[in-house]
Amino acid sequence: MVEEEATAWVIRTRDPDFRDWAGFTLWLERSPDHARAYDRMMAVDAGLPALIPAQPEYVTAPANDRGEPGWRRWRWIGGGAIAASLVAMLSVGMMTRADIYTIETRPGETRAIALDDGTRIEINGDTSLRLDHNDTRFAALDRGEATFTVTHDESDPFRVTVGQAVFEDAGTMFNIIHSGAVTRIGVAEGKVIFNPDSDAIALPAGRALRQDQSGVLLQSVAPESVAGWRKGSLTYDNAPLADVADDIARSLDVRVTGAPSLRFTGTIQLDRDPRRFFARAAPLMGVSAVETANGWVLKETDEALR
Repeated sequence: MVEEEATAWVIRTRDPDFRDWAGFTLWLERSPDHARAYDRMMAVDAGLPALIPAQPEYVTAPANDRGEPGWRRWRWIGGGAIAASLVAMLSVGMMTRADIYTIETRPGETRAIALDDGTRIEINGDTSLRLDHNDTRFAALDRGEATFTVTHDESDPFRVTVGQAVFEDAGTMFNIIHSGAVTRIGVAEGKVIFNPDSDAIALPAGRALRQDQSGVLLQSVAPESVAGWRKGSLTYDNAPLADVADDIARSLDVRVTGAPSLRFTGTIQLDRDPRRFFARAAPLMGVSAVETANGWVLKETDEALR
């Protein structure tokens, strides 16, 4: 899995439009194995000095050129952090793998993608998703939220890579959220296998999984509430308020900070008018919402303290 992730980062960082340097740095710092794996993917020969001109040259790849898949490998001197700095500094567009492409949405923006195999992907705001022109059974959710309605093929299962985790479909509709160190999935139809090559945890319809730095949590979920953002609602069962705030920000294009360490159970109706939304939603969450120049700040109320 680490080797696969490292390869994916090599592909992404060679894209001239790559912007997620903060995410790349976090991945490198998560484990020393990540930096070593990234270096291994890059290190084949000692020709780096010959590849770097005295003045960096930036080459733009044609927008729709599928090109010849593959890449030239570099030998990096030092650890992954140095490699990250060099990649960020050079931004060499000629190294792009044309078969892998990225779809990104702004906060508050949504998109729907239909793949050639009949699979449908609905993408929420502030999301970065990688797909493969040559493999419709691959997806990688690097940030944000997406709903997958998968055309099942037992001989060629659809897999979604999310950080170090893999979710494999078994005839399924499911929703995945990935934000920082937290990954959440809810299954509406069929079944998903979490890390099929190791944990092999089966998630049938009506089950949800949350993975963070403390481990993996399994719980029940109403299938009809999965991917509620598509219909303008968010439903939770004893969820950390930080998760709720993150979902609100993604769906409504607002900045939400200061989420108290509370938990929330209930349904919130989304509203594109932030003032009207928080006037209704904040009391349900047991907080007050204060508008500032930098967005909305959630504060614990006296009632919640009692």
